[in-house]
Amino acid sequence: MLQNLTGWHFLVILVVILLLFGAPKLPGLARSLGQSMKIFKSEITPDRTESNRAGTDDSTDAGTDSSGPPNPKA
Repeated sequence: MLQNLTGWHFLVILVVILLLFGAPKLPGLARSLGQSMKIFKSEITPDRTESNRAGTDDSTDAGTDSSGPPNPKA
């Protein structure tokens, strides 16, 4: 379907978009699209980083005792 599109087709589509949305609204439209993509990307990537962090945190804290020496004043 998209194989028959040429440069002229994309030019006509761009003109139609300009007529529909207007030139002043396009920067705001592009900005909101970019922010949406950034939010979408940040929602997907924390799953990978949290699993990696959990694996490294467990291995570094495994040999240490967090309770420390008893408090003689208590």
